[in-house]
Amino acid sequence: MRRYERNKATLSEEENQVLQQSRVCVVGCGGLGGYVIEMLARLGVGTITAIDGDVFDESNLNRQILCDEKVLGQSKALTAKNRMAIVNSEIKVHAVHELLTSDNGECLLGGHDVVVDALDNIDTRFLIQGICEKLRIPFVHGAIAGWYGQVATIFPGDRTLDKIYKSRTSSGKEKLLGNPSFTPALVSSTQVSEVAKILINRGKLIRKQVLFINLLEHEYEILDL
Repeated sequence: MRRYERNKATLSEEENQVLQQSRVCVVGCGGLGGYVIEMLARLGVGTITAIDGDVFDESNLNRQILCDEKVLGQSKALTAKNRMAIVNSEIKVHAVHELLTSDNGECLLGGHDVVVDALDNIDTRFLIQGICEKLRIPFVHGAIAGWYGQVATIFPGDRTLDKIYKSRTSSGKEKLLGNPSFTPALVSSTQVSEVAKILINRGKLIRKQVLFINLLEHEYEILDL
């Protein structure tokens, strides 16, 4: 199939088939999540669940790949589904226009091979960690703020967020430092590479570690936790 022929020097035929049979849930369809969904779809991940209860507004135009002037006021999750229908009609995208909560979390995350944290809310990140631990699902955490980003891959029992965040405040440093267009693109790319490695069971994961990215000074540091 020509669609995936440029994957083949990087991924074997068997690995491509694994991706096509995989199910990935992306929580958040904004700055990080939009890029994550776009790349997963182009990579050929067969089933993607896009969860976000928010709608696009004008402030999203500077960085969110799914946002354009025509979709302002529209559901981020449904926009993701509609865009992926024209990017890769061979995959399935389930749009969930809801916020992830303790009431619906297990139902929404269950049945997936990997969950991606593309949120800007620390409380909900901890909720994902707890649910994924209960359901025995690995998840890939990502966060951005200004010139800076971080990525960690978290398996059940790792409790990595407990070591990254000292407090469970409702938002992180992105509210203070803002978010330009380039930071989410880089961090989400790293998240997608971690998802792919989990699915094909190859390569070294950022597990029990956190990758800190400083684009202002081009510093990349992996810390053991």
